[in-house]
Amino acid sequence: MGKQELQVLNALDVAKTQLYHYTAIVIAGMGFFTDAYDLFCISLVTKLIGRIYYHVEGSDTPGSLPPNVSSAVNGVAFCGTLSGQLFFGWLGDKLGRKKVYCVTLGLMIVCSLASGLSFGRSPAGVMATLCFFRRRWQCNGGHVDLHRRQRQGVETCCNATDHCDD
Repeated sequence: MGKQELQVLNALDVAKTQLYHYTAIVIAGMGFFTDAYDLFCISLVTKLIGRIYYHVEGSDTPGSLPPNVSSAVNGVAFCGTLSGQLFFGWLGDKLGRKKVYCVTLGLMIVCSLASGLSFGRSPAGVMATLCFFRRRWQCNGGHVDLHRRQRQGVETCCNATDHCDD
């Protein structure tokens, strides 16, 4: 490690705990919760979707999603998160993180609403729109989450060391 990096780490070690530190912990916890929530709540939703769209009349058991549909709905969000961090991170380096952050945040809001209002005439159509919008939502969400973590780390270091340039 360079000498300057060690100075920053030492400054963080000796910094007194302030209200800002607790605020950063709460914000990081809320970000982690919301990121985990939108990735893992779909398992509960798939049970409801199965009962609505894949119920067979006269069956003793409630409807459930076919394994390939369940895997697609659950896996598409993780693929979107990875691709969003890679693509929008690169785009943020090229065009500026603030611009790309604002665009992805807006797209994330639109896609989350569209994901909740998935439409179609058949169960396959509903699942296709759900998968499409979930992937787009997580593609944007992966970048927003990555940007939030980077920004929070920089602000924490700057406040602890009083070495902020901007």
